Amino acid sequence: MKILANKRIKALFSRILMCILVFAVVAAVFMNVTAQNTAVSIYLSSLCMAVAILIFCYAYFKEQHVIIETAAEQITDYIAGDPDARIQCDEEGELYRLFQEVNSLVSILNAHAENELRAKEFLKNTIADISHQLKTPLAALNVYNGILQGEAGNSQTIQKFTGLSEQELERIETLVQNLLKIAKLDAGTIVIEKAEENVSEMMGGIERHFAFRAMQEEKKMVLSGDEDISLMCDRNWLIEAIGNIVKNAFDHTQKGNEIDIEWKQFASVIQVIIKDDGSGIHPEDLHHIFKRFYRSRFLKDAQGVGLGLPLAKAVIEAHNGTIEVDSELGIGTAFTINFLIPTKL
Repeated sequence: MKILANKRIKALFSRILMCILVFAVVAAVFMNVTAQNTAVSIYLSSLCMAVAILIFCYAYFKEQHVIIETAAEQITDYIAGDPDARIQCDEEGELYRLFQEVNSLVSILNAHAENELRAKEFLKNTIADISHQLKTPLAALNVYNGILQGEAGNSQTIQKFTGLSEQELERIETLVQNLLKIAKLDAGTIVIEKAEENVSEMMGGIERHFAFRAMQEEKKMVLSGDEDISLMCDRNWLIEAIGNIVKNAFDHTQKGNEIDIEWKQFASVIQVIIKDDGSGIHPEDLHHIFKRFYRSRFLKDAQGVGLGLPLAKAVIEAHNGTIEVDSELGIGTAFTINFLIPTKL
């Protein structure tokens, strides 16, 4: 039987069998030697046998408990981040066979993790190389474009097309920068350095950044929130994330529309809401807007390249935050960001 491959189970069965045999011999001796008090003697013998079996079973299950607890500790250590955690399984039996399978699974997971890290590092290096190679021709094109604008004189056609080429160059530069940032986040090479920052000041900085665009496009930005709310965050990265969401609002609103940024604090959460009264998001797109390079088939004139929102989501999640979107066509869109407030024990 496979169950008897485990020497501890085999030893337990042997001890129980020995107890039964000893009891049978003792009972036979009492029955043959004397008839007086035979029942009492057999009763006492059976009681001793039962106690012995209980002691053997208790010792066995106690030992099994220690083995399982040790295995559970190793599994917990692995989940906590120790890749070298393994369960000792140098004996035979079904339980140790299970432990061997768990160890094999851990080795497979480690191999997959290493392959994923290598793939991310390769992607990061590749995108970094491409970005670096693109910077020089982009800078040159910007210079050439500026020269053309300066030499255009009163030619409205040249002015028009050099202006359009400038916009496209800016889009390419934004795309390259966002690709590089996402690659670094994926590879884990960016360290989020948190410090206590005033939320009102950060939102004010975002408002100032978009003030010129708001004036040009005749759109209104409204900020509201408690000036004393502070958040543990990496200021630059969080401004980058929320700025991308605000940019998305500008991209999908028309002249006269309003973009609201509101922040408030609850018992355990700091919440930031970016809301607009623009065109809204089609229900078919709501579950895909955080995918990289996702382009809605319902928007033919969108200015984005499909990286701003994925980058914002990655940065927010790196701050242990969550982001949700609620939108209605023709009514507007609201992005809700929640950051947990660390509990002070």
